[in-house]
Amino acid sequence: MPDFPDDRPLVLFDGDCALCSGSARKILKHDPAGKVRLAPTQSPLGRALLIHYGVDPDDPYTMLLIQNGVARERSDGVLGIAALLPPPYRLAVVGRIVPRIVRDTLYNVIARRRRRFPGAAWCAMPPKGVDLTDRVLG
Repeated sequence: MPDFPDDRPLVLFDGDCALCSGSARKILKHDPAGKVRLAPTQSPLGRALLIHYGVDPDDPYTMLLIQNGVARERSDGVLGIAALLPPPYRLAVVGRIVPRIVRDTLYNVIARRRRRFPGAAWCAMPPKGVDLTDRVLG
């Protein structure tokens, strides 16, 4: 396992994807207590963690939520992130009533098209008023 501070959940996201980067910005904005850390999959840490958890680092098909040494991917990861955020995002956990195969199929459809979404990539500035100290790893 790559060495990183694992005292808080870590979200690995595709930093070259506007949709993924937008989601990372949303996490930062709606997690003022700093419960969640982020790392782009393109960073050395992100790449090492993808390899460790069996995800191709050159074509990551999913984001990962790493919490308590366990990696959750696809829709389980999204719902895990939602559970860490305040309402209304936390309400998304009701999605767990949908069978995982259905949730993951929808996730895969969106993931395959994720780079078609317009917008800036992770290089964009963080949300106003968000201190990135100890929030973004790489």
